[in-house]
Amino acid sequence: MRSLAGHLLVASPRLPDENFCRTVVLIIHHDEQGAVGVVLNRPTQSTIGEIWETLSDEPCVSDEPINVGGPVSGPLMALHTNEACAENEILPGVFLATHRDRLNRIVREANLPFRIYNGYSGWAPGQLEGELEAGGWMVIPATYDYVFGDPDTMWRQASQEIGEQITKPLLQHVTPPEDPSCN
Repeated sequence: MRSLAGHLLVASPRLPDENFCRTVVLIIHHDEQGAVGVVLNRPTQSTIGEIWETLSDEPCVSDEPINVGGPVSGPLMALHTNEACAENEILPGVFLATHRDRLNRIVREANLPFRIYNGYSGWAPGQLEGELEAGGWMVIPATYDYVFGDPDTMWRQASQEIGEQITKPLLQHVTPPEDPSCN
């Protein structure tokens, strides 16, 4: 089995689960026991500052949105760039944190990119592989630019990148006509 940790799942139009319609999911962990990831492009209307008072004695004025990481309830998680607060490195320069003290530090260092997620996306053993075989997901390597990119354009951008990867090898051997107006 090839681990998809550090890759993006891009929802196919064939994916029937409404929780994942037009989503881009970063896979954080994937092995024989299953997979865990977070939806990168589902910000909420709630800000970190609004909910932080329920989590910490220290106020936080961040107006960054809380993101829906997926349909499974779980602890708040941060994808961030502060190596000092890293619990796991997901891809080069992008780290994961879940501990409260690390989250507190991350949200207060506003000069470093971060995203906070409520909930996560999870797959039982073999479930993700079945969804991939059925054509529910397309896969590309994750990048820093996707993790911290614009959630409004992310799905379209990732889908376009996949389409280009598929068609580029096919078009390498096509010779354009001398006069394209004849088409």
